[in-house]
This record gives sequence, structure tokens and C-alpha cells, in this order.
Amino acid sequence: MISPSDNVLVAFSGGPSSRVALQFVHGLQDRAQKNFEASKDKSLAVFGVGVAFIDESAAYPVSSDKVDGAIQDIRSVVSNLAPPTKQLHVFPIENIYATDSSDGKDRLTKLLDAVNDATGKEDLLLHLRMLALQKVASQNGYNRLVLGSCASRIACHVLAATVKGQGYSLSADIQYVDARWEIPVVLPLHDCTSQELNLLCHLDGLKTLQPFDSPPSGINGLISSFVNILQEENPSRECTILRTAGKLTPFEFNRIPETDDCNVPLAIRRRLKRYNLKTKESISSELFCPICNGPLKNCNSLKLSSLNSCQSSRFNAACCSSCQFQILPKDPSSMENFCSLLPKQVVDRAKLGNYRLREQIQDCLLSDSEDEN
Repeated sequence: MISPSDNVLVAFSGGPSSRVALQFVHGLQDRAQKNFEASKDKSLAVFGVGVAFIDESAAYPVSSDKVDGAIQDIRSVVSNLAPPTKQLHVFPIENIYATDSSDGKDRLTKLLDAVNDATGKEDLLLHLRMLALQKVASQNGYNRLVLGSCASRIACHVLAATVKGQGYSLSADIQYVDARWEIPVVLPLHDCTSQELNLLCHLDGLKTLQPFDSPPSGINGLISSFVNILQEENPSRECTILRTAGKLTPFEFNRIPETDDCNVPLAIRRRLKRYNLKTKESISSELFCPICNGPLKNCNSLKLSSLNSCQSSRFNAACCSSCQFQILPKDPSSMENFCSLLPKQVVDRAKLGNYRLREQIQDCLLSDSEDEN
């Protein structure tokens, strides 16, 4: 998942999963640093590590004092890690907008208020959080994004996605690697349950905090409660759900891209070449939902003229059925307002999907002159 030439960004919320993920990556870097210092020729590179905390206070009713205190605690956790030094990026989620922070906060609030469904609002915030992490990684030169998603959370996602009608895209979300994003995402804690991570934090004295500890609602809340009950009856249920979902065929972008970097040891490059593939060509054939970035099976009603603005009918058709049902407004007039509140990255993704679809069916399209005849 991580090679010596990488620059890794760890998503850190303060909870047990992200705390263990940070400690895990730190341990790998610490061993790499010791190997580097022990080598005579200093040829063993040490990958870089940064930490990102997404400040979601604009979306939650949390006091500024609590947020400031949490950020100070996070700074303390990161600074207390052994060298090499890890840079902490505190990124307000409203900064996904290119405008100033006050206008971005207002647009974010209006965007979330435009979603009436509790599950849809929660899912939209999750998608915006990933946009924020991708923006931090891209702007600061990182080429890997590490998430602390564990087996318990993935098991809940498997059932929730099934209920929401996201069966086609489900296998994309539950693999160790997800390279459909600009910055590939890796899940090193994929096989660890939340109980194991909580116990590890307790035994190793790893400090945790949850400044935005909002229990899941709607479908997500029901699924979480259901999985907890199953887990109490049989502690292996989460792993069973995960193993069952693991039989789904992954997408081609669920691999780390090949690297031609001469600084990467030959053995590592050979291993990457054996197990991974170049994703630029494989990803380009996929169409993705502009909101959740889930791969689309079919796109039936897209109008193929270019998107010069976020036109509601075209944007609606570009989204997956789950986002259409739970996130997008049903009223056309409300849809226009909703589109105007979306971050630029989401609109650009819709344009890109429209362009790729047009490329795929170019030979089947009539020219303007043929259409008139």
C-alpha cells in the first residue's frame, strides 16, 4: 500500500480507528527511518507522513471552545509522535468552496439545509468530507490518503449500501485500495473490528477524542444498531458480513497505480507490477456519480451537450439512483438552487462524466446536419 517514495496523508478524526491508523503509519515510518539511518549508502528512502483533521463545526452545533480544545489536543497528539516530524493540516470543511470562508460556510449550511432526508444529509456530509481530504492531499503534495475505516464500519456500509440500492458500486467501497480518486485511498485497518481498536487504544494508552460525535441517523442509524445487536449475539458477525461482501468482484481501480519512479527499489516496483495495474486507462472507461463518486452501471437519460453550467436536469441524470432519491431535491425549482450551492469539484465531475459518455458513444451520435434531415 505504501512505498518508500510516497508522501502519505492520514485522515485523523480523533476516534479510535483514526488514532490506530495514525499510530500504524507512524510505526511504519519509524522503522523505515531506523533502516535509513542504519544503511551505509543511505539508499533506503523514508516516506513522508502528514495528518489531516477536517473541522466540521460549520455542519454541527458545536461550540467554538470545544472545537478549539479538540484541535489543541490533536496538535499535542501529532507533535508527541517521534521524528520524523509530521505536519498537521486543520481544514475547515467549508473551504471546499473556492470563495472566502464566510461565504463558503453560508453556502455549506444552505446546501445541507436543502436536503430533507436525514440519511441523505448525513451521506452528503460524508462525501463532502472526502472532497475536503482530497483537496488537502492534492494541495500539499501527498500521493496516498490513509483512512481508518475498520471492519465494523465497512460491515455497516455493506448493509446500508444494499438497502440504498448501491449494490453495483458496493465492491468499490470495501477494498483495501481505492484509486478512483485523484489521490488513491488505502484502508490498512480493513480487517480490524472496532472492539479490537478500542482495546488497543486502551492497552497502549492512545488518547482519543471525538469533537463531532454525532450518532448516525436515518438508515445509517438503523443499520448501525442492527449490526451492534448482531455483534452482541455473535462476535464474528461483522467479519462474516465483510467476507460475504468480499466475494464481489472489485473494480480495476481498486489497485494501486504502477510506478516508474527510479527511486523506488526494483523489488517493490516488480511487486507493484505483478499485483497492480495502470489505472489511467481503466478508470477513464468508468462513469461516476458526481456526488458520491460511485461507479455507474448505466446512464440512460443524459443529454450529451456540454455542461456550461450546472443545469438541473442534466445533473440529476448524471447522479446514481441513491443520490437522486435521498440527496437531490424533487422539485425542479429547488434543484436549480441546489446545483448553485454545490462545490466546483462536484460540478466538474459531472462535466467530466458527460464528456466521457459522449466519447464512448461518439460513433452513434447524429451530426446537426443529419439530425435536421
